[in-house]
Amino acid sequence: MNMLLSLCLAMVAGLVLTRLMKLVQLPNVTGYLIAGLLIGPFCLKWVSGANLESFSTITALALGFIAFSIGGEFKLENIKRIGSRAITITLFQALCATAFVDIALLVAKFPAPIAITLGAIATATAPAATLMVIRQYKAKGIVTQTLLPVVALDDAVGLMVYAISAALAKSMSMGTAMTIKTALVEPMTEIILSLLVGSGIGVLLSLSMRWFQSKANRTCLIITAVLGAVALSQIWSLSSLLVCMMVGATLANIAKNPEPLMELTDRWTPPIFMLFFVISGAELNIAIIPSVGLLGILYLIFRSLGKYFGSYLGAKITHADPAVRKYLGITLLPQAGVAIGMAQMTMGILPQAEATQISAVVLCATLVYELFGPVLTKIALKKAGEIQ
Repeated sequence: MNMLLSLCLAMVAGLVLTRLMKLVQLPNVTGYLIAGLLIGPFCLKWVSGANLESFSTITALALGFIAFSIGGEFKLENIKRIGSRAITITLFQALCATAFVDIALLVAKFPAPIAITLGAIATATAPAATLMVIRQYKAKGIVTQTLLPVVALDDAVGLMVYAISAALAKSMSMGTAMTIKTALVEPMTEIILSLLVGSGIGVLLSLSMRWFQSKANRTCLIITAVLGAVALSQIWSLSSLLVCMMVGATLANIAKNPEPLMELTDRWTPPIFMLFFVISGAELNIAIIPSVGLLGILYLIFRSLGKYFGSYLGAKITHADPAVRKYLGITLLPQAGVAIGMAQMTMGILPQAEATQISAVVLCATLVYELFGPVLTKIALKKAGEIQ
């Protein structure tokens, strides 16, 4: 099918499902994912697998703007207010998710490389779904303020944990020794370079705003910066999420009046976000569900427990608000693009049989988390009194 016609059908399906979601009081992102499932190559086949491959640029761009929007929340005044609390909670929820999954799979006697790799992938949280729910319902409050930096920081922690775990899993599978370079130096280098490149682009973007005053030109500048950030990330093998997040954070802290600048982006990104989630839904193959078995069930259960109890413990240690302790862990369940990306990277690290099994589990988990995660996020924020 023609690519433009496929995009048209994807948007029509997304719009129709949002009306149905409104009737049953579910988040729009859930409707987008269901729409993608229905029209994708594994159901009605209105959008083919070839079409999905051609949509990769849209997916990369959408993730870039999602990260940029999250970075815009990293104002120094907010970080000072939340401070070390967000960092502590991020570390506890990420590492607890890893530990819970690792221990559960090893006790169940699954191969160590598979257990360790899935434990690392368990750290990843989907910022896109969370951000969409917050925007749709205009959530405001201490849980939301804590959630945004935790979700953003989670990617940095996840990249480090994955790099170390993947190196260890590879050495176990191939019988080679893991070195400090592959376990620590390379992942730290990627994270630091991503933050530096993002900061540099953010500074250039902030300075450019002095020369362009109209809303149209400023919108073009922001789009140019995000496009450049995603492109450089791909060329230099950096994390586009971290680069774009740092662009937004730098702009939010250097620009004189950053709020109107961030609003410019918010006005035109909804169609891209809609396509991103519809495409993500279309890529989920429901036929893989029976193949994951006990491995997938344990991953789902213990990742969820790790996220919840890890965030609860981190919040308790930092004396966070009771609402943060009670509800933050629930909002961290969605998982999508970053986890799928980690699973794809595993293909070049572990033997094909193990990598294929890991990929099947992650895709199945993504289906479950992305369909039910946004709903649980909405419920948690509503019970916390942050959605009116």
